[in-house]
Amino acid sequence: FTWDLKKDVDLKNLSTRLQDHIKLQLGQYLQDQREEALSLLNQSEETIRERHGDESERRLIVTYGDMAWLKYHAGDFAQSQSYCQKVEDILVSSLLPEVYGEQAWTYLKLSKSYYLKAVDSFRKALEIQTDDIEWNAGYAIALYRTEEVKNLQETEEPPSIKQLHFALELNPDDAVLQSMLAVKLGAYKKYEEAECLLKKALKTDPDNPHVSRYVGKYFRNHVSLNLDIINRALKRTTQSSFIHHQLALCYKRKKIAEQSQVRYWRRSCIREFEMAVKIKPSFHLAWADLALLYAEERNLRRAEEIFQQCLLKLPECDESLSQAIHQRYGDFHYHHNRNEAQAIVHYTKSHGPECALALLGQVARAQGNRKKAAEFYEEALNCDKDNEEYLSALCELRLELQ
Repeated sequence: FTWDLKKDVDLKNLSTRLQDHIKLQLGQYLQDQREEALSLLNQSEETIRERHGDESERRLIVTYGDMAWLKYHAGDFAQSQSYCQKVEDILVSSLLPEVYGEQAWTYLKLSKSYYLKAVDSFRKALEIQTDDIEWNAGYAIALYRTEEVKNLQETEEPPSIKQLHFALELNPDDAVLQSMLAVKLGAYKKYEEAECLLKKALKTDPDNPHVSRYVGKYFRNHVSLNLDIINRALKRTTQSSFIHHQLALCYKRKKIAEQSQVRYWRRSCIREFEMAVKIKPSFHLAWADLALLYAEERNLRRAEEIFQQCLLKLPECDESLSQAIHQRYGDFHYHHNRNEAQAIVHYTKSHGPECALALLGQVARAQGNRKKAAEFYEEALNCDKDNEEYLSALCELRLELQ
């Protein structure tokens, strides 16, 4: 039932991520919600029967195994044995690829630390069922994510590109795979094929949040390219806060790259961030980014108001989002309010005391204030005496000050 997984993940976050496509019941069981887990398993069985018809029994092998495990731990041994028998009846012929496939999806959806296991399980499923559309798509996604985690910088194309191509041969209209392949091809400067795939993906499934995510990533990575495609996407998906947010980030990079048109790009950023939060008022990260842009425009009162709203919403945010908001509020105090004390308070909540001080050291150094930078690094070393990075930076600064 649990594929020998360890209880080392954020179950609340996992449960949230699985809301739109529930295939696992791990989170509910580990949170001691057995009735909810059983209800979801029953829903899973109904969905599989509706979707796969005569082939549903093969697909239900994992669900039956889950039912057996759950009934056993609930003390209902008769029902547990009944489900075990169903599993054995299905397994009479052979070990089914559905077992490996469901195991692979479990690993893929759980956390980054299980991606390699997902790759291995999808491979085992494909050894039995070579041309299966679902297993090939899953294998492509697993390879993509594994390479992303490792941050591969190869001169030759990675395995995911070949697998994504093959998966699309089997299912040419899969918009998510199209957009994923576009991101990979863009990294190898195959822009023509990449943008052709993006156009197809946006035409096929413009409202799919996964498609939006990869389209946004492509344009963040290649901001110097023409933004016509993403603008056309906006005309079709005007209610996509995510697309507006991605376009705002593209304009933000334009603002940094083209110093001669800073105000134009900043106003473009503000417009898109405002659209994003209008469509989705709970988009707290977009609010924080918008606040910093107001601060750049010297509208400090409006920026402060927005940050205060964000701070009130922190209990609703996960840890990483809370840290990101504190980081931006720290930037606001340091760069716009010139309030180092408050900047340190929020940088500390974002990074920890030593990282906050080192960050201030980096900023001061970039601004040419070596003396102030050295002071920050000295304070950082007081918190983390053996940090070689801080010590190295401090030594360099002292040499430069001599």
